[in-house]
Amino acid sequence: MIAGAVMTAAAADLLARLQERHGPVMFHQSGGCCDGSSPMCYPRGDFVVGDRDVLLGVLDAGPEGSDGVPVWISGPQYQAWKHTQLVIDVVPGRGGGFSVEAPEGVRFLSRGRIFTDDERAELAATPVITGAAYELGERPSVRGQVVALDT
Repeated sequence: MIAGAVMTAAAADLLARLQERHGPVMFHQSGGCCDGSSPMCYPRGDFVVGDRDVLLGVLDAGPEGSDGVPVWISGPQYQAWKHTQLVIDVVPGRGGGFSVEAPEGVRFLSRGRIFTDDERAELAATPVITGAAYELGERPSVRGQVVALDT
């Protein structure tokens, strides 16, 4: 199975540092209001995931044996993005003030990679995990790994 969200090495390094300071974290891909369209990183539990939000994936980041870093998106926004793998990256600069990396002088950035036809077919055969299902214990079978960006 293909992961709906992956991260760059820079994002994995920053996530490790943030989790040392804040404990477990999660992402919610913003819809583009006052915080732009950035992936917002919160200490787990500080952002309430909606019943109809969709879990794009769980990043394999954090201490050994951790639950990883869930990446969420709203249900309607998922419908627009479902053909795209979300790549969480880090760039210099200040991002949204609500995200925990803001004081670090860097910000998380979403990049996208269009799924291949085979990947889209595989994903279409796999039910999405909503916030309600996640609360009941449902988890994805794969985790998002570190990827290199094509330059």
